[in-house]
Amino acid sequence: MAEKRVATVSRKTKETDIFCELNLDGTGEASVDTGIGFLDHMLTSFAKHGFFDLKLTCKGDLNVDSHHTIEDCGIVLGSCIKKCLSDKMGIKRYGSFLLPMDETLVLCAIDLSGRPYLNFDASFDVERVGYFDTEMVKEFFYAISYSAGMNLHIKVLDGSNAHHMIEAMFKGFSKALDEASSKDERITSILSTKETLC
Repeated sequence: MAEKRVATVSRKTKETDIFCELNLDGTGEASVDTGIGFLDHMLTSFAKHGFFDLKLTCKGDLNVDSHHTIEDCGIVLGSCIKKCLSDKMGIKRYGSFLLPMDETLVLCAIDLSGRPYLNFDASFDVERVGYFDTEMVKEFFYAISYSAGMNLHIKVLDGSNAHHMIEAMFKGFSKALDEASSKDERITSILSTKETLC
């Protein structure tokens, strides 16, 4: 049996204190406590639908606002993804998913190229869902894309309910990442004509 791809990252600043453990080859188990209920819900959905095991705790300056907690959780989760992937030997590299959720339809596509880029196309009619500021959705995925070194496209094709739109993004992201990070026995080295993904 192949060795499971597991990584831990700790990050402490004056604004947040975060610990994350990620297993890309898990079963979807999650234990998440960020102090923001909706973010906990989204990260638990990410783990469940991508079959990742995730432990994440964050103590942030929520007395200021949600910005630092949400952005820094993205940085740490992206760093964990990068560590789990290591040299990227044998992975499919590309993944995409079209996820429906009631009236909402979201497209997510990933290239684990090592070159960070975010293309985010969504807008919200409300300022927050629970204690989660909707303007932070883009910042979260930006942080992941740059700390993980991935090309990430997220596009809301249809939708009106902010909760549904954000949840579809997190679930679509998890499904696309599961595909991109999975191994294919036909890929005996690295899926690149340059023979490197960095």
